[in-house]
Amino acid sequence: MQGDRGRSDLIRLKVLVTGGAGFIGSHVVDALLAAGHQVVVVDDLSTGYISNLDPRARFVHLDIRAPGLLEVFEQERPDMVNHHAAQMDVRRSVADPLFDADVNVRGSLNVLECARKTGVRKIIYISSGGAAYGEPVYLPCDEAHPINPLSPYGVSKHTVEHYLYLYKMLYGLEYAVLRYPNVYGPRQDPNGEAGVVAIFTGQMLAGKQATIYGSGEQERDFVYVSDCVRANLLAMQERAQGIYNIGSGQGTTINRIYARLSEIIGYERPPVYGPPKAGETFRIFLDASKARRELGWEPQVALEDGLRRTVDYFRRGNLAG
Repeated sequence: MQGDRGRSDLIRLKVLVTGGAGFIGSHVVDALLAAGHQVVVVDDLSTGYISNLDPRARFVHLDIRAPGLLEVFEQERPDMVNHHAAQMDVRRSVADPLFDADVNVRGSLNVLECARKTGVRKIIYISSGGAAYGEPVYLPCDEAHPINPLSPYGVSKHTVEHYLYLYKMLYGLEYAVLRYPNVYGPRQDPNGEAGVVAIFTGQMLAGKQATIYGSGEQERDFVYVSDCVRANLLAMQERAQGIYNIGSGQGTTINRIYARLSEIIGYERPPVYGPPKAGETFRIFLDASKARRELGWEPQVALEDGLRRTVDYFRRGNLAG
């Protein structure tokens, strides 16, 4: 299978996953363990859940900004770091940009310093394709697209990409950046501020009124969580260097997502429309041809299948929070 190319040639590593109790991070932990790697998870559980974690992973309850992070690195001596931990709420970043920068920039710098001091070979950093590019000049956005974020969140996520380049130039710390699209699937928090698929699914299954913010004609690039997880494992390969968009290459409107989830669930209420959210891009989808060419990655789960899998998960009573 083309998408799995290169996985078998990975040696067994110790990987420290920040944010590993969260939605996407916990799926990455599962995949790393399944591939035979040792995993250490650092998470402050501000948005993650201990119930998401495989007990085979060592768990450290800690904020990535804490001075004690160095002690964890010194004790564990990870070969690689998978850095998922972040303040990820666009609206909160607009309301409190200092907090957003403190977590996403200062926290990430703490991770980089710990990695530098303890001989980490490589960092897989999770960035944002949806927030960093801003309103697109052209579509789909490739990695060379201008960076013009519309929110402090987009600024903070992109800023760390520059520090990664600097740390490679100064200290030889290898890195791969994955610019995520709108990721959805099991374990996403239906009570959170981000993740429209999980939010709509939770509201619809509970028989509550679901709200679309804005016209609903805004477009997003939706990719199922297992496809993003596969990108994380492929990014561990030695040849994976630099920045990669992870996306489907096509946009889907929020109105379309609402309609398909309504059909799958049997939800009959029309949406209520609220004011658009500040700091959000209207239309964005990503060109992932570089990831396809260099990593052998491409999405494998069609949107319809992914939506059904997500609904099935939540129907089984898996409502976080």
